Amino acid sequence: MKRFYKAASVAPGPGGVAILLDGRPVRTPARAPLAVPGVALAEAIAAEWDAQDEAIDARSMPLTGLANAAIDRVSPDPAGFARGLAAYGESDLLCYRAETPGPLVRRQAEAWDPLLAWARGRYEIDFEVTAGIVHRPQPPATIERLAEAVLRRGPFELAGLASLVTVSGSLVIALALAEGATSLEAAWSAATLDEAWQAEHWGDDPLAAAAHDERRRDFDAGYRFLSLS
Repeated sequence: MKRFYKAASVAPGPGGVAILLDGRPVRTPARAPLAVPGVALAEAIAAEWDAQDEAIDARSMPLTGLANAAIDRVSPDPAGFARGLAAYGESDLLCYRAETPGPLVRRQAEAWDPLLAWARGRYEIDFEVTAGIVHRPQPPATIERLAEAVLRRGPFELAGLASLVTVSGSLVIALALAEGATSLEAAWSAATLDEAWQAEHWGDDPLAAAAHDERRRDFDAGYRFLSLS
């Protein structure tokens, strides 16, 4: 789509702060007004629109995409969306460890054990940790309390959290990052530990590296969106 406007701006509107193009409200794919909870997020989204060249590149507008998702996909049924997100706790990345080699086993323990320890203390839960890829159910109380932690969040927080969870494969990493228990770099390092190990020992693959970079952009965008929501 070609750029059809001169400037983006923000203004108070129905449902929060609206994003405007030449004074006219932007609409989501489902035709709802694009309005977000706060000025900071609205201004960041407006900046994405202002940064477009002659052709609009939706891929360069991740905050806009997450806002659209929050309004069109999450808001109609926040509880249902949250339950789907909480289901990631059943097969959290941090609970499935390598059996060998020893250095990888140790690296996983060093990076992942502190995150599980944080979650144990934060939510008063426990985890079943196993070696290998065979599914091992988590205690029902663990899943229930993790679900409660997700269900407490509003549609915009859920949209940002979803990006962190789906990219990392870990609900625990996403919650730790959302609650300030870890840094963005530490969270990304934990989420991509196995990939980094493979690259160190087998070399970089151009396609894998490109996919890795794209996932990093999505992860960063989810964190920024969540921080501004």
